[in-house]
Amino acid sequence: MPKVEITVPEHLEMQIAQMVEQGEFVNREEAIEELISTGMKAYKTSGPQDNETDPDFEDDGMMGHEDEYVF
Repeated sequence: MPKVEITVPEHLEMQIAQMVEQGEFVNREEAIEELISTGMKAYKTSGPQDNETDPDFEDDGMMGHEDEYVF
């Protein structure tokens, strides 16, 4: 399985650690894999949003935002 390094905000790391402590997941790796998989399935279900049709929509991405994710 390929390895991916990510950086997440401290509050997400704390939530993941709490889920592991509560026994919802065996370890951090399993938690992150399952949470990403679930998120991707949800994204596929709802599909990408077509923001091109909204002239007022401005996609600045996450650049500089406190919760910036790095993959």
